[in-house]
Amino acid sequence: MRLDFDTDSGIGTRATLGVIVLETDETLEPEFARMTDLDGVALYHSRIPMVSEINPDTLSRMARDLPASARLLPPSLAFDVIGYGCTSASTVIGSENVARAVQSVFPDARVTDPLAAIIAAARSLGAKRLGFITPYVPEVSQQMQNALEQAGFDIAGFGSFEEGNDRVVARITEQAIMAAAVRVASAAPCDALVISCTNLRCLRIIPEIEARTGVAVISSNQALAWHMLRLSGIDDALPAFGRLFSRS
Repeated sequence: MRLDFDTDSGIGTRATLGVIVLETDETLEPEFARMTDLDGVALYHSRIPMVSEINPDTLSRMARDLPASARLLPPSLAFDVIGYGCTSASTVIGSENVARAVQSVFPDARVTDPLAAIIAAARSLGAKRLGFITPYVPEVSQQMQNALEQAGFDIAGFGSFEEGNDRVVARITEQAIMAAAVRVASAAPCDALVISCTNLRCLRIIPEIEARTGVAVISSNQALAWHMLRLSGIDDALPAFGRLFSRS
């Protein structure tokens, strides 16, 4: 018996989003699932090869793998925005090169990454002086600090866990991240706290950090999800994820 059926426009009636996630990342997908749980928003993931050791050489290697990872997203979909989920690699590769690689596969999609999203978020919040927290080894942290300064921000305070193994980064506790945020915010006056790395578990504690420090928090996953939604025309206010999600 052959059954009749109807078709419609699919899940992404408001926006269709794609994210390229590091092979070693354990945090981005669960956090994105919360932030993009909106009617009419469809989210799809692909993975990109990455060894667990984070240094400039391993990060730069991902540039050549980006088109292949983009091709693993559903080719039948018209993506509104595709994000590349690595803050440090976006810094090393460059946001323009990330966009060029992804758009070689999906030329009509807008493209962002955590570095570009953090810059957009800080500007939207009107922040000039940033407290800056990373899990990275010093060379990688310095490159990102340089990128933020070149974008016009002052780094008021800085701290790093200085951990090069991405598997360990995913195990850093929320309590440790909270303590680090309070310590860096207390070191010097700042307009916002940037907590860098898609593998750090920040989303649940952002409201508490903001309450304890009195300043807005910008985390890699939060900024990337916010930027992707805003670029796709989704302007919903989601205050549970911090002050940033009240901004257009």
